[in-house]
Amino acid sequence: MEVPALQTGERQIQSRLKKENIQYRITSLIQPSLLKNTIVQEERENKMPETINIQEYLTEGVEAIVKDALRATLRDPKESLFMARFAAASRKASERRARNEKVGLHVPSYLIASITSSCNLHCAGCYSRANHATEDCEPQRQLTTEQWERIFQQAEELGVSFILLAGGEPLLRYDVIEAAGRHSNILFPIFTNGTFLGQRYFHLLDRCRNLIPVISIEGNQILTDSRRGEGIYEKIIKNMEQLQKQGLLFGCSITVTTENLKEVLSDRFVKSLSERGCKAVFYIEFVPVTDEAKHLAPHDAEREIIRTEIDRLRTDHPETVFVSFPGDEKSSGGCLAAGRGFFHINSHGGAEPCPFSPYSDINVAETSLRDAMNSSLFLSLRDNGHLLEDHAGGCVLYEKRALVEELLNQIN
Repeated sequence: MEVPALQTGERQIQSRLKKENIQYRITSLIQPSLLKNTIVQEERENKMPETINIQEYLTEGVEAIVKDALRATLRDPKESLFMARFAAASRKASERRARNEKVGLHVPSYLIASITSSCNLHCAGCYSRANHATEDCEPQRQLTTEQWERIFQQAEELGVSFILLAGGEPLLRYDVIEAAGRHSNILFPIFTNGTFLGQRYFHLLDRCRNLIPVISIEGNQILTDSRRGEGIYEKIIKNMEQLQKQGLLFGCSITVTTENLKEVLSDRFVKSLSERGCKAVFYIEFVPVTDEAKHLAPHDAEREIIRTEIDRLRTDHPETVFVSFPGDEKSSGGCLAAGRGFFHINSHGGAEPCPFSPYSDINVAETSLRDAMNSSLFLSLRDNGHLLEDHAGGCVLYEKRALVEELLNQIN
């Protein structure tokens, strides 16, 4: 009895999409990979591709995520309609990025925005606290709602498709998240510890479907509570169930270490998230910010396991979108930070290569997003090949932080 009902539901969704002339535009988004053969061949030889069109690579990445998201939300008419509209918007954003590329402005498809320096948790190994980007004192010199909204508007005009909202704990800035909701042509994954989700946010998430909470979880209850604090696992599971009950799209973020790798890539764990309504899983490789934690960072052998297992999960669990960060740097020709594929804006407005490399020579509140994309620090890192260098694991810019500091001193 379930199959006819599902087929009827899908036909209704397709009919509604066709009325908006979106269904055919979605199909045209999914293009064969232009780089696949070159990348696969050079991966076999265990080296970086000698040449790669990074804009095409990023565009293909956006299209793949949108395609997976459309499939994952097919049974939810409201989410399907939003994703269809976003698919059309992301295509236009790709065209804007391509036009900018022709005039010498490289625009990444992603941004990471840390909208607050406050957080209610003290997670073990937190990079943000180690870098003093998150502190327990009253926030100082945080960007205002209006300043963040201006950044979002500039990002949309330049062709940015995704802005990952982080912190601290981003849900402490309801004002900024509400502002983000007004920019429906950008998808805003909100990387949250999940403890501040409540009815106020449920109403906002229902109204603004471009806001997608991504809840941090480390695996089972023991793994999660040991890193995030006692009782956190139970609290976020209850909030996942509430999101599912109210028909709201959400994802989960997992920091992958050498200790939890087997658990978080298991079918059992992924199925448990899916059954609670999770539609997207972000696997974030652990980046050590102290020498004592280096053993937790995945190296080449573990990264190969991650890559292989995620490929398998995509096949075995088509109801879920899987995203790996930073992913396989061989296929992207090196690190994507410093504006090559993304960059980070801290809570004060400083444009940084990435959250793990908290160095800045320009503030977007004092200039513009366009100027920040061509900051002297970013250009130096990109043009001199520092993002393409081999490294043992974790983050190349964190490993080479002395070099980044030296470059910054030369600029200043």
